[in-house]
Amino acid sequence: MFKAAAKRRGAPRAPLALIVDSPWIPGYVGVSHLDYFLDPEIWFLANRKVIEDFPDVICFPSWWLEYGMAIEPSALGNRIHFWADQPPGQSPTLVRLEDAASMAAVNPRTDGLMAFALRRYETQKRRIFDAGYVIPVVAARGPLCLASFLRGVTELMLDLTEDPEGAHRLFGLCTQTVIAWLKAQAETIGPGVEGILVLDDIVGFLSARAYREFAHPYLKRICEAFPAEWVKVYHNDANVRPFLGELPDTGFDVLNWSHKIDAAEAREKTQGRMTLMGNVAPLELGVNGTPEAVREAARRVIEKSPGCGLILSLGGGVSMGMPKANIEALCAAAREA
Repeated sequence: MFKAAAKRRGAPRAPLALIVDSPWIPGYVGVSHLDYFLDPEIWFLANRKVIEDFPDVICFPSWWLEYGMAIEPSALGNRIHFWADQPPGQSPTLVRLEDAASMAAVNPRTDGLMAFALRRYETQKRRIFDAGYVIPVVAARGPLCLASFLRGVTELMLDLTEDPEGAHRLFGLCTQTVIAWLKAQAETIGPGVEGILVLDDIVGFLSARAYREFAHPYLKRICEAFPAEWVKVYHNDANVRPFLGELPDTGFDVLNWSHKIDAAEAREKTQGRMTLMGNVAPLELGVNGTPEAVREAARRVIEKSPGCGLILSLGGGVSMGMPKANIEALCAAAREA
């Protein structure tokens, strides 16, 4: 159903899909983040519980093995920080932009946390498949997001003006890393993989002109690295308004975008060339709202997206602390559509 909606092939109704990952899952099931990341049994049982508790939800990308936002930057040398009550963090280490020119290409089989994540997939995938589940999508942080981890957001924004050639070299390295990481996951999981999820909010910090120069070519390069029939999903819940009309030309099929841009506006600017995945407010409503308010907001999103071209979701991922009742409210709205 997700693929039919993503490819705009006349899904009978808008499916409900939620990006569920390490910020939310450990708290929901009542385990520490450290145990969730380090204990394969706890990781498996936690993911299975979420799937079983919400049978009407497409958990996206499904059985996602990610250490917060630490996997990709760890392979390029960032310092990684682990805590018991929140996902891992990381500190930038690329002090001089020119040093990126001498950084070797990443090998996902050996470098940083990528090697640990691939090993978890290797040891757990048969158990997942035997339980009747699939892992259809692989995921990665996008090139500008990764570059900001390495440099820091402020420094990266200055780089665009002060050393655009150096910024392009860094984005090239990061794009190469993203593609290699996605392919390594797909190869490890096996032929059931048929989609990618790329998350890159930093693109939303750019003007339309800067987007065309520093983001669009690299996002397009990622899409072109994978089969045309694969589902390609782009998450950006920052400000994509300046270039909404250009995003479909990257090759992504689906946009998971911010609740701050109305669904009708997003639909008009993308001209039906992307499926919209969203866009109920994840914090104001998802975490802090009442089930009734969540349900009503979901109804409004559906009403503004008649016909195919919508996957009901939050305007972002499931945030830490989102209660079960509010997810059930989304399920109710989807059933009523």
